[in-house]
Amino acid sequence: MPIKKYKPTNKGRRNMSGDTFSDITTSKPEKSLLVIRKKFAGRTNGKITVRHKGGGHKRFIRLVDFVQERYDQPAEVLTIEYDPNRNARIALVQYEDGEKRYIIAPDGLKVGAKIVSSLGAIDAKLGTRMPLEFIPVGSFVHNIEFQPTKGAQIARGAGTQVQLMGIEGKYAQLKMPSGEVRKFLKTCSASVGMVSNPDYRLIRWGKAGRMRHKGIRPTVRGKVMNPVDHPHGGGEGAQSIGMKAPKTPWGKKALGVKTRRKKKASSKLIVSRRPVGKKKRRR
Repeated sequence: MPIKKYKPTNKGRRNMSGDTFSDITTSKPEKSLLVIRKKFAGRTNGKITVRHKGGGHKRFIRLVDFVQERYDQPAEVLTIEYDPNRNARIALVQYEDGEKRYIIAPDGLKVGAKIVSSLGAIDAKLGTRMPLEFIPVGSFVHNIEFQPTKGAQIARGAGTQVQLMGIEGKYAQLKMPSGEVRKFLKTCSASVGMVSNPDYRLIRWGKAGRMRHKGIRPTVRGKVMNPVDHPHGGGEGAQSIGMKAPKTPWGKKALGVKTRRKKKASSKLIVSRRPVGKKKRRR
């Protein structure tokens, strides 16, 4: 997906870029797979539980099939579509009996291609879905399950790909995009290929108005607030936060603090943690 750059006709347009949508084959979604999306603006029972949410354009939810349990039944790709609720593209596929479903489209998938989901060993073509134990070692996969038949939960964002490092015993070792190597049950299914729309990360939104259109409200620095609103607030003029380490609005340490529970059961499945960059020395 190429990125288009806008002419700097004003300050907001300068250095702004956007999506060309050249990989989209239709602008009309499948009505039978749409659900109305109700807005909550980050609130639960009227109380803000997720900050900086609100407004944005109206959207429909596309019902995406993350399980693909129709095994050994080929489906034809009808369209590649835009989904306003995710940064990856979705593909509308149709089975031989006429049933239509949405799936996360891998990068390079074309209209007219055939995809198959299976519980056994099949040809590892683009978009094929099968258990990790049958996928060739070294392949890149996406839409990975944490538990067999539960549905994909890992590697669903635009341009995401996970490499299969090897099979040992009942586990498969996968290298995550962060560099972490983790074990998954080899009976968990995954789709071959990389998630579509890899150039999404190159988009420069340019101005706050485009973020409001996405439903993201302004984020304000703590040091420009009052002491009653944030631990960094207060003081006369511009100054440092005045404490050893930065804190969250609720007084807990932020930036670099490990939040994972030390006794979490799944920690034994992590072979190696993601590499952490060395801090640059100030001159």
